[in-house]
Amino acid sequence: MYRFLLTRQWVILTLICLLLIPTMIELGFWQKHRYEERSARNQLVTDALTAEPVPVERLTSPGHAVTRAERYHSVTATGAFDTSREVVVRRRINSDDEVGFHVLTPFRLTDGKVLLVNRGWIPANGAQTTFPKIPAPPTGRTTVTGRLMADETTAASGIKNIAGLPHRQVMLINSEQEARRLGAQVLGGYIEQTAPEPKGDTPQQISDPGKEDAPLNYAYMIQWWLFAAAVPVGWVVLVRRETRDRAAAAPGEQAAEAEPASV
Repeated sequence: MYRFLLTRQWVILTLICLLLIPTMIELGFWQKHRYEERSARNQLVTDALTAEPVPVERLTSPGHAVTRAERYHSVTATGAFDTSREVVVRRRINSDDEVGFHVLTPFRLTDGKVLLVNRGWIPANGAQTTFPKIPAPPTGRTTVTGRLMADETTAASGIKNIAGLPHRQVMLINSEQEARRLGAQVLGGYIEQTAPEPKGDTPQQISDPGKEDAPLNYAYMIQWWLFAAAVPVGWVVLVRRETRDRAAAAPGEQAAEAEPASV
């Protein structure tokens, strides 16, 4: 009754099913890994954003690489903005996907070290090659608060660090690069300023990082494993249907064989 399983068509179908099952199980485990990774990232961000602000030099120092656990942590710093060494970061978008610049201003601390402060986004208002008009920050001794961020690199961001840019324009926010430009001790990483808020809402401060959609990966994990379970069930259904169809056709074939040949 089941000799048809040895036909070429059924052998190929069976092999495909045997390949699909482990592949779908593996894809489910991959989605499980992504779910756990994204959930952990979301928890790190939540913990960092809700933590009490600490002095910036408690978490970073010149040459320090900001870790995942330190990223987004709220920090404070006291000093003065140095607008004469201010630069803009090219090709950055705001929440409305408008292209403009991020304003990167050196903030000289009371001990002489420099903290890089991303004060927010401004529109290009013309050619990207022209240095834009930038709203001035508070003058004199100031205390700022912001989210600590890791240095940007081409490998991590995908942004090419193009050479020969117009004066006072950069592609990446990188403390080592800025330390060479400024000739000063620059704390590792930088901060996205959250306070004090700018006058007139410009530069537009960068919004809190959103949460990654970890539940979607969990749903995909369940989906792949359901698909893996459905493959053998579907194979059995097809076999039973083929067996039933062949059993129904058998009497007719036998009658045709028994019928005498016409003269």
